[in-house]
Amino acid sequence: MNLVNKEYHKRAKTLLDNWQDDRGDKKGFDLPEDETLPALVELSLLAADASISEVNKLCKIAREVSVASICVNPSHVQRCVQVLGDAIPVGTVVGFPLGANHTKIKIAEAELAFAQGAKHLNVVINIGLLKTSNFQEVFEELRSVRYACPDVDLTVILETALLEPLQIIIASMLCREAGADAVMTSTGLANSGATQEDVSLLRSVLADDLDVVASGGIGSRESMVGLFEAGASRLTIEFSVEDDTLSGLIKHTD
Repeated sequence: MNLVNKEYHKRAKTLLDNWQDDRGDKKGFDLPEDETLPALVELSLLAADASISEVNKLCKIAREVSVASICVNPSHVQRCVQVLGDAIPVGTVVGFPLGANHTKIKIAEAELAFAQGAKHLNVVINIGLLKTSNFQEVFEELRSVRYACPDVDLTVILETALLEPLQIIIASMLCREAGADAVMTSTGLANSGATQEDVSLLRSVLADDLDVVASGGIGSRESMVGLFEAGASRLTIEFSVEDDTLSGLIKHTD
């Protein structure tokens, strides 16, 4: 392990010890009022078989409920921007869902999405490089995407279910140093999604520097309350046309 990586591990161990010592202290937020809750929610539709009619339905509901933003697969960005205009910001994913794309491909994805009107990008971190302590490569990739699209809101997806606490901490440090705006817990496709423990750890490391976005497995009001109290600043909820209450959390009309 080189000196840089040793330093990251040393700093991460200190932060982990501090978090474990302070876990009883509340560092999160209270659940917002019902009327303001949608402004803290991103609706995502990233299913491989999502149809154009489903994407159109997502846009319709997003406008009605006035959510913070939507996130769709790259092929739907231009369509959603045309439908929503400036009413609701449209975002997309980069390197989704594995994070293992070549850096040049991630940059190209990001640049194309921005050219088509995407206002925010959720880029999946290279999990394999992170877990094998190739921190410099992870940092350089994230920084390259940041430099390629300096005017978008850049969120990095960690996939916390696949990471140890020290790896989560180091990933958060790399995201901050690379210029990201937010860190997201999960793609929603791993064996588990956002947990209060992971959100609390992210908030402890990032303080008020970056937003913490909880994603994956948010299926009840209780889970929303817990994630906000743990320190989440925003939530990403999967959209389903069959669910007329958006997972029972946000009301809308047909």
